[in-house]
Amino acid sequence: MTVTLIEPGTSRTAGTTHTLFFTLRLPHPVEQVWQAVATPRGLEGWLAAADVLEPRLGGAVTLRWLNGGGAHQGRVTAWDVQRVAEYTLEGVHGRIRCHLEPATTLRFTNEFDGDDALRLDCLAGWHDHFLSLLDALDGRPMTPADWAAWTPDRWQTLRDGYVSRP
Repeated sequence: MTVTLIEPGTSRTAGTTHTLFFTLRLPHPVEQVWQAVATPRGLEGWLAAADVLEPRLGGAVTLRWLNGGGAHQGRVTAWDVQRVAEYTLEGVHGRIRCHLEPATTLRFTNEFDGDDALRLDCLAGWHDHFLSLLDALDGRPMTPADWAAWTPDRWQTLRDGYVSRP
């Protein structure tokens, strides 16, 4: 069982552009984490269905959030096998970057435009998804039944925590 905790994400804002940062130190091999962040099967276990994912720079990507967040199309804007997977999506999700380092550290960045309420929503949303990522890496990926039963309760608790952070 993973005892790794997800430390709160941080953010930087310039005008209406927000950049969120998470650093996850994971007790799993890089190859396993890569599969989770850069393959359709892996992504579906913690984030979204990859209806389209062309694993190359410039490739098409369509991620469909299975908890009701809709589908978003875009492009693979960085791709370095077992190191960097970056997807730039139309709409609210913007640029999503997973950068893997040895020992296994996942540096996650999300850049998007919006107001401060959306920034708080996204900090909580990513944090919630990373808790699901930990479960998936431990062999308990989200199933269609899990996605269907998803409620915003844990997300709301996380969001409340981000509201109270300085």
